[in-house]
Amino acid sequence: MSKPAPVAVALDAPDLETAARWAALVTPHVSTVKIGLELYLRYGPQVVATVRGASGVAVFLDLKLHDIPATVAGASRAVARLRPDVLTVHAAGGPEVVRAAVEAAPGTMVAAVTVLTSLSDDDLGLVGMAGPVSDAVLRLALLSVEAGARGLVCSPREVAAVRSAVGPDVTLITPGVRPAGAASNDQARIATPEEAVLAGADLLVIGRPITGAPDPGAAAAAIAASLRRVTSVA
Repeated sequence: MSKPAPVAVALDAPDLETAARWAALVTPHVSTVKIGLELYLRYGPQVVATVRGASGVAVFLDLKLHDIPATVAGASRAVARLRPDVLTVHAAGGPEVVRAAVEAAPGTMVAAVTVLTSLSDDDLGLVGMAGPVSDAVLRLALLSVEAGARGLVCSPREVAAVRSAVGPDVTLITPGVRPAGAASNDQARIATPEEAVLAGADLLVIGRPITGAPDPGAAAAAIAASLRRVTSVA
């Protein structure tokens, strides 16, 4: 059996049963499943155990916590008991927010979200953040690592520059990954899985190209195979 691919399948399902079914179908082929805000808010903490099942697949709890440090610490402590492998916080909350999450969930990799993949340079200007996106991502990445984050979330467009800036020991997670020919949906800064891995990504977040396929398991297997070909050549 081949090693699971470094892919986190986004389980943006309409109900818990569908999410669990998708998780079971993709788990033989990928390392991780991702639970987003909508699914977590609809079903609560039980969703983590349900999608993890008996497989022990890594669970990426993508809650993107963003509040004052004390509140983020409390929230991180509350979800740490669920043993997620990854928990996200917004780097834009500042170093104390990142540090609060890291200290409150010591058994979980805290990954700081730099700039959402839906945002462009123009969008940053509208919200009053100094750009361009590439500069903002690097600034937030360095801030977060200094505050103790062991993971970073950035688009495939910035991953090579971030890797160069933070070194080899930080896990780089890239959403906005779309196989060639797939729709970009609401993502502004995208790349193919092969491009993202070659740029230095450690974990690729892929949702609709897998879960929206007629056979999610086959779609996950195909992406895993393409990544094995790339890494064997690289």
